[in-house]
Amino acid sequence: MDDSTVLSLNPVADDQDSLFVLAEFSDQQAEKTGYSNYSYWGSTLTMFLRNKLAVTILIILCAILVFTFIQPFLPNQFDPVKIYFNENGRFLRNVQPNSVHWFGTNPIGQDLWARIWSGTRTSLLIALFVATWDLVIGIIFGSVWGYVREADAVCEAIYNVITNIPATIIHVLMAYILRPGLRTMVISFCITGWLPTARYVRNQIMIIRDREYNLASRCLGTPTGRLISRNMLPYLVSVLTLRFAMSIPATITSELTLTYIGLGLPVSIPSLGNLIGEGRAVMMDPAARYQLFFPCIVVSVIAISFYLVGNAFSDAADPRNHV
Repeated sequence: MDDSTVLSLNPVADDQDSLFVLAEFSDQQAEKTGYSNYSYWGSTLTMFLRNKLAVTILIILCAILVFTFIQPFLPNQFDPVKIYFNENGRFLRNVQPNSVHWFGTNPIGQDLWARIWSGTRTSLLIALFVATWDLVIGIIFGSVWGYVREADAVCEAIYNVITNIPATIIHVLMAYILRPGLRTMVISFCITGWLPTARYVRNQIMIIRDREYNLASRCLGTPTGRLISRNMLPYLVSVLTLRFAMSIPATITSELTLTYIGLGLPVSIPSLGNLIGEGRAVMMDPAARYQLFFPCIVVSVIAISFYLVGNAFSDAADPRNHV
């Protein structure tokens, strides 16, 4: 049997050219196959913008913050510490809100509108500085504490020593050493405020530091700082964002508490704590209760806004919620 007979008995072999076509390699098609347009921050922004309530509250919060800092430069604004008199030379004390004094005046004739925005400005500056300090120091200390095994005992001792000292005692000592003031309050909050963030970061770093991709990175000689910043901290973005947002109203609340027990800012420096303390003194007078209501409303709006926006951004920053 010759070759022509064999080929004729195999009909599939006769049609090989039509069944099999040689594929050509294309660089462009290969790039398209391996390309992904996923962006972490882009996806985070997209998820956040889908939350219409959070976006609306963020706009309101930004408007309040901007107005707080530009208010002194607007026309027809009163001095927050100046005492005003009527045409008879008497104090404009406890004047009800009107077209001139929008929030009324306090018992010594100071304009409450100007004092509330000046106090909001002071409290926000304290809160923003303290929240930034807490986040930065908490991340640095917690990362070293959780990743560097040799530093665990030292960091644990530092944490326990500071934690076991009541915060009130620290505030009293700072007020006694440095005298009550803006700098004293900031230092007092910064001494202890970073501890919860550091503890949380340490616990999370310990959970993920020995995972396979981190072990592979260490075997390849990746520097410790790069390994922490690129492999570990991105997992904590969502929670750290929420902690930063919550730290701002928490600091304002702490300032209110210190003012209540007499360790806050002096009366000469308007703050939300001082304003609420002044309003508390006259809250039994129905005609003067507005002096307590207005600063309480401002504190409540700021605290709720930061919580809702921080919570929404935390959810949006979680990669598990990305499509």
